[in-house]
Amino acid sequence: MSAMPEASASSQRFLAPAQVAELLSLEVVDVIALVKEGQLRGMQVGSPARWRIDESSLGEYIAAQSELSRRMALWQQSEVASFPEVWGSVSRFGN
Repeated sequence: MSAMPEASASSQRFLAPAQVAELLSLEVVDVIALVKEGQLRGMQVGSPARWRIDESSLGEYIAAQSELSRRMALWQQSEVASFPEVWGSVSRFGN
């Protein structure tokens, strides 16, 4: 009789689309769309097939969205700021 290996701390965890939807304040159909677009990693398992989302891809997605928001905020700030505010007060042209 062989023993089943213990799950390691680094083993993958999967979430149901409803769990992901709740965490992201989205609808389940939007979560499935993110999987189909490749923004989240997921797979269909079981019979009938049900979607499961790789938990680590959720963290990666949130980090990517945070970075996108940060960049958009910087871009919006640069649109209202003068060039010296954006690029510094030292002019390469002696102005």
